[in-house]
Amino acid sequence: MTAVTTEGGPDFVPAAERIAVFDNDGTLWCEQPLQVQVLFTLDRASAMAMADPALAQRQPFKAFLDHDMAAIHALGKEGVFEFAFAIHAGMPVEAFQDEVRQWLASARHPKLDRPYTQVVYQPQLELLAYLRANGFKTFIVSGGGVDFMRAFAEHVYGVPPEQVIGSSVKTELRETNGRFQLTKLAQLDTFDDRAVKPANIWLHIGRRPILAFGNSDGDQAMLRYTLDGPGRRLALIVHHDDDTRESAYDRDFKLSPLTDTLDRAAEFGIHVVSVKNDWAQVFPPAR
Repeated sequence: MTAVTTEGGPDFVPAAERIAVFDNDGTLWCEQPLQVQVLFTLDRASAMAMADPALAQRQPFKAFLDHDMAAIHALGKEGVFEFAFAIHAGMPVEAFQDEVRQWLASARHPKLDRPYTQVVYQPQLELLAYLRANGFKTFIVSGGGVDFMRAFAEHVYGVPPEQVIGSSVKTELRETNGRFQLTKLAQLDTFDDRAVKPANIWLHIGRRPILAFGNSDGDQAMLRYTLDGPGRRLALIVHHDDDTRESAYDRDFKLSPLTDTLDRAAEFGIHVVSVKNDWAQVFPPAR
């Protein structure tokens, strides 16, 4: 930080170029037993099945309603999120965000028994604030749905909607009763994972970050893209190795494993952050 903010120094980076990017699920908040958006989708699927019981016998509805983890994992991360996006097809984007906020206001984490907005990582909140205090602009670049994250990112992380990049569905502009609104379609537009992350960073930011933080192999391309630029740079991954205060997992998490990036972190110049050994506190105090 001293190097990139000391004006006149050899590693000085102008404030406009101090870009930091963070994955969301597993990097900024807890993603176990499943990503929060998937749990939100499960509740939505349950409500839809109550209204139309025939849905309960269709896949992948049945897998979600039965909590069939093997079947859910078999869909793969992109397949799971594609289903999550598709069941909200036909909703105006603002109505979808209102539904997310209402769900977050009452839903609680099944293991930690606290609201999902309180299963964010305290060290990451501190890091985001520290970066912004030193002239950085902080972005979220995640495989999660962009509309889902924008519903809470500013309130929870201090990251405004225009600095959230994520997966998206196609939308359609419709006129209803003389008013224009964007409506979500069932078609996937972009799945923001792996090599798509650097492409979307360039598309939406137009600058290569100088700091990147992730937690899975899906973030490796973003981390290496960040490190491959000129000057001083920093890339980090969270290693979830604390089953007492959170969850311990890496290569065994089928939807978002950490394998190659963990094994080759030293080779790539990526710093590994141990939840167990490096974080004095995992979550903010319960409110």
